[in-house]
Amino acid sequence: MAAAGYATLWEFSVLPARQADFEAQYGPAGRWVALFRQAPGYVGSELLRDVADPLRYVTIDRWQSADAYLEFRRRFAAEYERLDREFENWTMREAPLGELADTACHPRVTT
Repeated sequence: MAAAGYATLWEFSVLPARQADFEAQYGPAGRWVALFRQAPGYVGSELLRDVADPLRYVTIDRWQSADAYLEFRRRFAAEYERLDREFENWTMREAPLGELADTACHPRVTT
């Protein structure tokens, strides 16, 4: 597997009635991962559930680089938006947590 130098993180608060659906579609066999796998530079995804709040989830989507992620978003914009709209009513809240770079691939800049 290629090195993951870049990751996007999202946080979701899921409606209790949609929890199983959410896990199925945002998990490793879900439609999001199926879409990501079509793009060069995709490395993998993780779906994490909060132990203290079982309706809170975090996704980590790993890419070889920021450029690979941006190219995916450009190339698959319509498909991405369609899935986002299809699943938006499954959550009470959805928020980006950030876009992070691997420190081994992107060393800290010192001044």
